[in-house]
Amino acid sequence: MSNIIDLGGTPANEDCAQIGHTPDFERLNRLEVATYRAAVIARCGPPPDGCALISITNRHDFGIYRTLGLRIDAGAFRRDPSVAAYAEAVQDGLGSWVEAGFAPPVRYDDGRAPAVDRDRIDDIVTGALIATRPDPSGRFPVPDFEILHRNLAAAYPASAEAARTFLQEMPA
Repeated sequence: MSNIIDLGGTPANEDCAQIGHTPDFERLNRLEVATYRAAVIARCGPPPDGCALISITNRHDFGIYRTLGLRIDAGAFRRDPSVAAYAEAVQDGLGSWVEAGFAPPVRYDDGRAPAVDRDRIDDIVTGALIATRPDPSGRFPVPDFEILHRNLAAAYPASAEAARTFLQEMPA
C-alpha cells in the first residue's frame, strides 16, 4: 500500500485548463501536469527511491481530469530519511511556474482560446534549460538557476542536449 499526496494540476497561483470549459481540455490538462512534474523536479530534484511523481486520474461530473501526485511506497517514509525530506519539500507544491524557471505551458488570455507555444514536454524543458543557463563564464545570473538547471539537465538529458545544441548554434 502506498500513500499519495495530491499536488494539483499546476502551481497554485497559476491559471489552468478547466474541465467542461476549456477547449481541448484533455490535451492541455495532460501538458500542464507533465510540465508541473518537470517544474517540481527542477525545484526539488527527482524523487528518491521509494516515491514517484505520478499523474492522478480524477473523475468529475464533467469528465476526467488529472493532477500531479507524489506516491510514497509503504514503509519508505520510515526506512529512508530522504523520502521524508522529499515529501516535505514537495507537499505544498509550487506557487508559480517562475519558481522553477518555466514559462506557463498554456496561456489563457482574456477569454480567447488557450495558446500553446510548445506542445511537447521535451521542448518545454529545453526552454527552461535555456532560460536558466549560465553565462559564458559559467556563472548563473540568479543563484537558484544553478539548482534548477542542474536538476533538469540530470532528469531530462535529451532536453539538455537540445538546449546545448541550440545555444551553440546561436549567433554570438
